[in-house]
Amino acid sequence: MKKERQGMRMNREYIVPAKNGIKIRAAKGATITIVDIEGKQVVDFFAAGVKNKNEILSTGVTIDCNESLAIKRDQCLYTNHYNKMFQIIEDTVGTHDLIHPCCRKEMYEYFYKNGKDHPSCYENITDKANEEGIPLLLEVHPFNIFMNTKFKADGSFEVLAPLSKANDYIVLKALMDVNVFIASCSVSESSCNGGRCKPIKVIIGTS
Repeated sequence: MKKERQGMRMNREYIVPAKNGIKIRAAKGATITIVDIEGKQVVDFFAAGVKNKNEILSTGVTIDCNESLAIKRDQCLYTNHYNKMFQIIEDTVGTHDLIHPCCRKEMYEYFYKNGKDHPSCYENITDKANEEGIPLLLEVHPFNIFMNTKFKADGSFEVLAPLSKANDYIVLKALMDVNVFIASCSVSESSCNGGRCKPIKVIIGTS
């Protein structure tokens, strides 16, 4: 972890290796910057409240409240209690995914027949959540940052390579005290991460 002081602002900086995850606590008002270091890397982003660990990020509620399958700058991510959890305040890409669950061993086995011992975002997130005393989550539906899901008129969809380039980023502002769980997506078998998993950078800005 690297700390940088800019004026009166202290930033905490983390590098998350490819196919790995991290747990970070962020206070209300903090900024969370996710940087795609090399480009074309999806980031699974999940969170739970500090005061109420059963209040978690809900992509379904986020879709409901924004009345859209897409999310853009100035819009908010919501919890399962219909409270605002994060607001997107900067975004150099603008294309993300709200519908896919975390990749997990069963998914790799279903699609690629290689689930045994495969790293997964589900394990990277739930292992960190368990350390924080958050109950094991049977399903994790994260905000899939930089994931490029193309929807077709007939309702089907296709996952394409991310549009993010090296050093593209998104900045979210925490609207409550949160435990944040971030994973560098482990899928190298498809175009999801451009065919290769890569590290990401996370910067927590606090006053």
